[in-house]
Amino acid sequence: MKKVQLPLTEETIRGLKAGDQVLLSGTVLTGRDAAHKRLLALMDQGQELPINLAGQTIYYVGPAPARPGQAVGPAGPTSSYRMDKYTPPLLDLGLKGMIGKGRIGPETLKVMPAHGAVYFGAIGGSAVIISKSIKSARVVAYPDLGPEAIHEFVIEDFPAVVCVDAQGNNLYEEGPKLYKQDEL
Repeated sequence: MKKVQLPLTEETIRGLKAGDQVLLSGTVLTGRDAAHKRLLALMDQGQELPINLAGQTIYYVGPAPARPGQAVGPAGPTSSYRMDKYTPPLLDLGLKGMIGKGRIGPETLKVMPAHGAVYFGAIGGSAVIISKSIKSARVVAYPDLGPEAIHEFVIEDFPAVVCVDAQGNNLYEEGPKLYKQDEL
């Protein structure tokens, strides 16, 4: 298990390989469809974004309300393919990492190596366990979106797997090949 400090550095990104199990610590931004749509609308209008994406990682999540003594309620990952139409322009602004569940689309996969970006998979169905890794949360943009607002989370030992590394190696494609080799 590799310990990874966020925000990501170029050196850290180069050291990550598809299939690596990691524990992420540091700061991460959150965002889902509604927030991504607003960010792109601002970009299309040539306006400044309310957040700086350079070097950042976005966790695709809409956390549930926190109970007393918790930073957030259950905070499980959203399906990443839903952000595919928004991700390439955000990578152009310096986004370096994404965290979600499931596959990402071919257009995102195609541009990730040129941007030196990495995609981490979080385990769907583990929202309560993941929320224990979130030490603090604050809304940094779009509070009117409720759970879909952009938050800044401080995380500690957030469990994930490198699903796509910065060289374009894709665990969703390479992993099944290993099992097929064992069958021969």
